[in-house]
Amino acid sequence: MKNSTSLLQLVCCTLLVFLLPVALCSRVVFPTDANLIDQTCKQTPNYALCVSSLKSDPRSSTADVSGLGVILVDILKAKSTDTLNKINAMLKQSPGDQALKSCARFYNTVVEALVPEAHQGFSLGNPKFAEQGMNDAAGEVETCEDGFSGKSPLTDKNKAVHDIAVVAAAIARTLL
Repeated sequence: MKNSTSLLQLVCCTLLVFLLPVALCSRVVFPTDANLIDQTCKQTPNYALCVSSLKSDPRSSTADVSGLGVILVDILKAKSTDTLNKINAMLKQSPGDQALKSCARFYNTVVEALVPEAHQGFSLGNPKFAEQGMNDAAGEVETCEDGFSGKSPLTDKNKAVHDIAVVAAAIARTLL
C-alpha cells in the first residue's frame, strides 16, 4: 500500500512539474484571450489600422503575437508588390522617370530583402530582425516618396505601406 501511495505521489508530482509550466506559458504559445489583437494593437502607433488589418485575416483568430506580426508582414508584402506593379506600369509610360526608377529599386528591396527578414524574425523568434526589417521598409518607402519633385503619384500607396510597416515594427518591439 505504501508503494502504491508513493508511486501515485511521484506521478502527480511529475505531472505537476511538466504541466504547470505549460499552463503558465499557454497564453504566449496558445493564445486564449479573445482580446489579444486589441491588447497588441494598443501598443502600436495606429490602433485602428492594426485592428482592421489583423481582423481581415482569418489566421489572426488563432495567432500569438509573433503570428500577428507575420500577418502584418504578409499584408505589407501584398501592398508593396501591388505598388511595385503600379510603378512598373508607370515606367512603361515614362521610361526615363528617375524618381519612378528609384522607387522601383526601393520597393524591390522591400519585397526581396526586408519582407523575408521580418518574416523570419517573427517566425524564428528573433523580433529584433523583424523590427529592423519593418523600420527599414518604412524608410525605403519614405525615400521613394521624397524622391519626387512636386506631387508624388504614389503618395497613397506609399502611405499605406509605410503605415503597415510602422505597426509591424511596433508589434516586433513588444516581443523584445
